[in-house]
Amino acid sequence: MEVILREDVEKLGHRGQVVKVTPGYARNFLLPRRIAVPATGANKKIVEQEREAYLRREAKVQNDAQDLAKLLSSVELSISQKAGENDQLFGSVTVADLAAALEKKGYNIDRKKIQLDEPIKTLGDFKVNVKLHKEVTVELPVHVVREA
Repeated sequence: MEVILREDVEKLGHRGQVVKVTPGYARNFLLPRRIAVPATGANKKIVEQEREAYLRREAKVQNDAQDLAKLLSSVELSISQKAGENDQLFGSVTVADLAAALEKKGYNIDRKKIQLDEPIKTLGDFKVNVKLHKEVTVELPVHVVREA
């Protein structure tokens, strides 16, 4: 069965793309959630209009993300934590801590956009990626220091 995607679906396709899926997947998952519509002539025109509007909005969001990335490129975070011997932290520095530190500096960034493979558990300097947009990523230097 052919459907037109109304949203990006991982491992399937992008918005506005016509893809061939099994009838059950379309009937039970894609169509009820309004992620896709059947591939008919009328639907193709409607989805094309939606895609053009989406591209305009996406360009604006990407420009805003690039502006924010320029501002964030000069920011350095310093987080103080209690630490024991061998510079091991009591606890760890997580994305929630990083988001709170950014908020104190005046940047309201969703913690889901901060990419940290695993929590920071030692003192030192680290690089943390913040994915502001699917094409805009900024690298923040994070300094974890011993709490006085």
